[in-house]
Amino acid sequence: MIYPANLEKGFHIGVTATSAGFEDEIDIRRLDNAIANFEERGYQVVETPNVRAGNNKGRSSDAVVRAKELSVLVNDPKVRVIIAASGGEFLVEMLPYVDFEAIKINPKWIQGFSDTTGLTYTVTTNLDMATIYSYNFGTFGMKNWHRSLSDNLRILEGEDIVQNSYDMHQDGYYKRVTGLEEFVLEKKVEWINLYPGKKDGAEIRIRGRMLGGCLDVLRCLAGTRFDKTEEFIEKYRDDGIIWFLESYCLNSEGMMHALWQLREAGWFKYAKGFIFGRPAMYEPLYDITYDEIILSVLGELDLPIILNADIGHKPPQLSIINGAIAEIRSYDKKGTIAFERR
Repeated sequence: MIYPANLEKGFHIGVTATSAGFEDEIDIRRLDNAIANFEERGYQVVETPNVRAGNNKGRSSDAVVRAKELSVLVNDPKVRVIIAASGGEFLVEMLPYVDFEAIKINPKWIQGFSDTTGLTYTVTTNLDMATIYSYNFGTFGMKNWHRSLSDNLRILEGEDIVQNSYDMHQDGYYKRVTGLEEFVLEKKVEWINLYPGKKDGAEIRIRGRMLGGCLDVLRCLAGTRFDKTEEFIEKYRDDGIIWFLESYCLNSEGMMHALWQLREAGWFKYAKGFIFGRPAMYEPLYDITYDEIILSVLGELDLPIILNADIGHKPPQLSIINGAIAEIRSYDKKGTIAFERR
């Protein structure tokens, strides 16, 4: 497993719009404040032109341009970290034009979540290179950073910290007025342990190599030429895989289809367990609950399953080192994750 060099003072953070860019005045203000926040912490930010651009159709620029602007940051020796400006819907369009050989020669930490899964997952499984599943760049523009953002920076700087589940989380989406808004922490964080064949709620401890991202995107990658999952999990079969998964807009049928597709594609062959983030917009059609739909597909594997973890669209979120060894403990509705970079 390739681990890019740590972020250090004197090196830069690169930002590019792999999917949507920023056009709205409020979003631009948030972007500018994110840059200022990093500068206060001693890091210069380098942004590509498409960060402040868009075509009003969800794209910062066309697929070729997005790939070229990513390459500019990849080939810049001063850039140690590349963070996606924002999520969106269309990142996969750029994958045929991405210079993966350049990324392999010039390893950088590549970070983002949601639609950015198309890049982070592909880099990890195709190049055997660790990536970070965590905040896109805009989130760093809040006035006062939540602890999860500071933890994210510490991990990029090379600290192997133990991350603990947070106390409260945001449950919905809120329109920004100033651009500097912080999380609206309104509901208690409560991890749920499901262990088929054992008493639900029993403590879960699992160790393995973490892999995953947003299910909405992963199901699109499955079976394409960018799907190197089988080769990756075969290489690390002795470690076993802990799958971290979350969803944006999948309803109960969409969730079932996505999990079934990945299971039948052989992705879960060496799974040690699953940890799911809080779903963003899950709709239980036919009165099928979230845990019921997951167990309907994964229950037969008889593996530990954790739900409602601090991963993905309902912040705050933990920073997941995609491809690293992880030790996860979930108990009494709380949890911890610790990584080893080997």
